[in-house]
Amino acid sequence: MKDPVIPFDQLTRYVRVRSEPDARFVEFDFAIGHPELFVELVLPHAAFAAFCQQHQVVQMNAAMCQAVDEDAAKWRYGDVGRREASGRE
Repeated sequence: MKDPVIPFDQLTRYVRVRSEPDARFVEFDFAIGHPELFVELVLPHAAFAAFCQQHQVVQMNAAMCQAVDEDAAKWRYGDVGRREASGRE
């Protein structure tokens, strides 16, 4: 059975903040529909708050962040969590 197609404007928007709370700018990852496919963005705090409100974002929780990090490691190094596979750190 084919999965139902969700219209683009109804896909969930995800945010993962990477900067420290007291940083001058908010550095964050923004994804639409798939948390593992994101762009890195930087905004002043007020603009970030407006961005999140406008896009009705979902803050990624620890489990989602870990899954994204493990997926990235798998693509970079071949095995989940095995950085030694490439011989690089």
